[in-house]
Amino acid sequence: MAAFITVLTEAMPAGLLPQMSADLRVSESLIGQLVTLYAIGSMITAIPLTATTQSWRRKPLLMTAIVGFVIVNTVTAVSTSYPLTLAARFFAGVFAGVVWALIAGYAARMAPAHLQGRAIAVTMAGIPIALSLGIPAATFLGASVGWRLSFGIMSAMTLILIVWAIAKVPDFPGQKSDSRLSIAGVFMLPGVRSVLFVTLAFVLAHNILYTYIAPFLAPIGMADKVGAILLIFGVSALASIWVTGALIDRRLRTLVLASIVLFALAAATLGVWGHNPAMVYAGVAAWGLAYGGVPTLFQTASAKNAGDAADVAQAMIVTVWNLAIAGGGIVGGVLLDTIGVESFPWALLVLLAPTLAVAWLARRKGFPAVASL
Repeated sequence: MAAFITVLTEAMPAGLLPQMSADLRVSESLIGQLVTLYAIGSMITAIPLTATTQSWRRKPLLMTAIVGFVIVNTVTAVSTSYPLTLAARFFAGVFAGVVWALIAGYAARMAPAHLQGRAIAVTMAGIPIALSLGIPAATFLGASVGWRLSFGIMSAMTLILIVWAIAKVPDFPGQKSDSRLSIAGVFMLPGVRSVLFVTLAFVLAHNILYTYIAPFLAPIGMADKVGAILLIFGVSALASIWVTGALIDRRLRTLVLASIVLFALAAATLGVWGHNPAMVYAGVAAWGLAYGGVPTLFQTASAKNAGDAADVAQAMIVTVWNLAIAGGGIVGGVLLDTIGVESFPWALLVLLAPTLAVAWLARRKGFPAVASL
C-alpha cells in the first residue's frame, strides 16, 4: 500500500492537468512541473537522507515518511497558491525517496531468505496497480467532483495505512556505526554498479516512450486510444508482477534478461509495424509484461548485492530511477522536436543493447544465479 500511495501521489497531477491549471490559474505546462519537482525531491535527497538515517530504527523512520505524505497531500488539497503547491510536491518527493529506500529492504527482512524476492514482489505490486487502476480512478474523480478531493482521499488512505502499520508492521534496528559503509563504499560493492547501470538505461528507455505515448499514437490515428493503451500496459504489468513473484527467488537472472529482451522485441514491433493498430496493442502488451516486474527485480538484485547496506543501495536505485524519469522527458522531447516520434522505438533499442550486454556480463555479481548471491 505504501508503494501504491507513493506512485499515485507522484503521477496524479498528470491526470488532473486541466482542473489544477484552471483552479491554480497557471498553465498546464507549469502544473506538469509538479511531477518534475517531485522527482527532483527524490533524486537529490534519497542518498544523503538514507545515509544520514542508517542508524535510525526502521519503523520510526518509515512512519515519519508516511506521516509526511499525509501532510503534503493535505497541503496540496487545500492550497490556492501555486508556489505553496510546488513546495509541497518537492517535499512529497523527499518523503517518497525515503519510502522507496526502505520498503524493499523492509520486505526482505520480514521474509525468510528463500522468499525474500517474493516478499519484495508483493510490496512492489502497488506500482502497476496505481498505474493501471489508481491514476485512471483519480482522474475520473477529479473530473467529476474536483481535483482537491482526489488529494484529500489520498490523505485519508494514508491515515488508514498509518493505523495499519502501527498495529502490524514490525520494527528493525538500524546499522551500527562501526558496521556502516560510506556511500562510496556501497557504490563500489561488487555488482551494485551493474544493477545501477541496467536500472538507469532500462527506465530511461521506458520513460522516453511512456512520457510521450500520446504524440507517439497520434500519427496513426490512435490519439483517442491513450486510455485503452495505458490500461493494456497496466494489466500486462500486473501479470508480470505475478510471474515475477512466483519465480524471482529461483530465476532472478533469467527474469532480468527476459525483461530486457521482451522490451527490445516490443520496441522493434512498434518500430516496424507501428502503423498497424493491432500490432501497436500487441507491442504495448509486451512492453507492459517486460516492465511490470523490473522494479522488483532491480531492487531485489540491489538488496542482495549490498547485503547490510541494502537501504543505501536502494537509495541509489531511487536516485537513478528518478534521473531516468527526468532524462526520459528530456531525451524524448528532443527526439520529438528534431526527428519525430518514429525515432522512439529505435532510440529504445539503442539504450537496450548495452543494457542487455551489462546484465549478461554481470553473471558473477549483479545478476547471478540466486544461490551465488
